[in-house]
Amino acid sequence: MTSDNERDDLVRGFPVDAGHLDLLHRRLAAAAETAGILDVAYDVVDTPVGPLLLATTDLGLVRVAYAGEDHEAVLQTLADRISPRVLRAPDRLATVRGQLDEYFAGRRRTFDVPLDWRLSRGFRQLVLQTLPEVGYGQTASYSTVARLAGNPKAVRAAATACATNPIPVVVPCHRIVRADGSMGGYLGGPEAKRVLLSLEAAA
Repeated sequence: MTSDNERDDLVRGFPVDAGHLDLLHRRLAAAAETAGILDVAYDVVDTPVGPLLLATTDLGLVRVAYAGEDHEAVLQTLADRISPRVLRAPDRLATVRGQLDEYFAGRRRTFDVPLDWRLSRGFRQLVLQTLPEVGYGQTASYSTVARLAGNPKAVRAAATACATNPIPVVVPCHRIVRADGSMGGYLGGPEAKRVLLSLEAAA
């Protein structure tokens, strides 16, 4: 029988570095996808607005989450609302990651990835689907967005939709500001909103 000390010696004799762990994780993700047991793939990427959690399903990108939202809590919500079969699978997010890199480098103005809208419903979803109509480098008021979504009186509901956008950056709620031109709230915080607007204004 192996003692605790002997087991510790064995572990020390076979160190596992980050590269090996990443390779193992990718193999597990590939095996899960092949077996049809990977419903939500996620990755975390570093960006000028902090680490962003990206999550996708077979339908498309379903979540982009700022660190301030608590990535563990976001993953739990995805497990509860979509499927418990959630796994880190960077390869599934390669296209989104590449487009985000281009965006933050000032080389991309629109995103071209399929989106899974299931975390937003009704009028909120309508509002979010109109946001790309506010072009890169432009801003619009919450009242304008409410009108674009078909209900000019629902300004507060439009603001709530922007504040709860499950796919920020890619779905550009950061371009929506108050009627007086002030920034208003933002899921990623005021500094993240300022960075995004400044990036687009400089292009």
